[in-house]
Amino acid sequence: MTKPAIEIHKLGKRYQLGVISRQTLQDEVRYWWHKAHGRNPLEHMGRVQKCGGPPPPPAPEDKPHTFWALRDVSFDIQPGEVVGIIGRNGAGKSTLLKILGQITEPTEGEVILRGRLGSLLEVGTGFHPELTGRENIYMNGTILGMKKREVDSKFDEIVAFSEIEEFLDTPVKRYSSGMYVRLAFAVAAHLEPEILLVDEVLSVGDVQFQRKCLGKMEDVAQQGRTILFVSHNISAIENLCTKAVLLKKGHVAMVGETERVIEHYMEDAQTIARQVPLRDRTDRQGNRRVRLVDFFATDPAGVRQKILRPGGDYCFNMVCEFAPGLLELTNVVAAIMLSDHRNENVWHVRTNFTNENLRLRGPQATIQCTVRDFNVAEGLYHTTLFLSYNDSEVLDLISHATEVLVEGGDYFGTGSKGMPTHCRILTRAAWREIPCVS
Repeated sequence: MTKPAIEIHKLGKRYQLGVISRQTLQDEVRYWWHKAHGRNPLEHMGRVQKCGGPPPPPAPEDKPHTFWALRDVSFDIQPGEVVGIIGRNGAGKSTLLKILGQITEPTEGEVILRGRLGSLLEVGTGFHPELTGRENIYMNGTILGMKKREVDSKFDEIVAFSEIEEFLDTPVKRYSSGMYVRLAFAVAAHLEPEILLVDEVLSVGDVQFQRKCLGKMEDVAQQGRTILFVSHNISAIENLCTKAVLLKKGHVAMVGETERVIEHYMEDAQTIARQVPLRDRTDRQGNRRVRLVDFFATDPAGVRQKILRPGGDYCFNMVCEFAPGLLELTNVVAAIMLSDHRNENVWHVRTNFTNENLRLRGPQATIQCTVRDFNVAEGLYHTTLFLSYNDSEVLDLISHATEVLVEGGDYFGTGSKGMPTHCRILTRAAWREIPCVS
């Protein structure tokens, strides 16, 4: 009987929150330099903020305590399986892949890998920044145990796929994030590892390249190699993966056939959106400088709306609170996305699309987005709410934040609802026949 390509037994990873990492000599020197000058190392090494203004005082959760990112995780993956890892923010997905990719060590349990491993986990890992793209391709081949002639045979394919030929002899530290990901994926996919780990990092690339990567992963899967794929793109998981693992708060909630696991995941997300107030949500990303605490829609008169109708005019309101000591932020990007039951984004509004980034004043602010002639077909949607500073530093991000119900309406003025099962966006169009002139 064939042994599993990956065996995971009672895996756990524990972090000590509120304790500064002093794993390198540089960390140790910085720590004691701040101590010698009467500074708080926690503030200067672990709490530096880019947004301006004083950092918030330590919250109760900043006190040193243990946090288990993963606990008692066990499952096997057979050779040739394509497995999707799904779960909400903070579920432990990326931590699991980092352990499998040997970037970090587990606190407990063990992992057995049978086969050569290739991974694409984070922008910035896997390449040496001072080396050129060409040199990094050969270095990665050496790490995988390949001989130079083996890398030579794949070199032209890698360069063609990555589309960075012009910058091949430039140090990768000068690459944009998109260029870096293109080259990293090309190397990981073409150097023929038996096991390929791919994290959400593909979202950095453009849509055309993402499609190209998904197509390449399908080719790799057909060659009988094992793939672990972490993504919030449920359609990609559904189309690519034969099996899925659902992680919830660091534990395995479900392992099985992809469609059943996805259904369970979406039902769980909907339950949380209905039952947990936005203010109390912990499954959020961001630096805690500004937190979203409420979201609601009103009509132009300011009356809250539980049900939206296609063709209506609405004001979408995002209420946020500032961290103590922070009074104002400029150049704030706000975004609202609506996604369907398969987690596909169908509608997206964002301040920098129209050059309307915001200046917010604390301690509480309400961001209002006015939408006229709302063009989403009837159905139940969930929102993703996003705030960032200067479009580079995430302030707050909550997926499956709230539900939005769209019903009725007469967008076309004919009584037609469109075809919500086929297309979620409604568009008015004018039709006529142009006679053929003989």
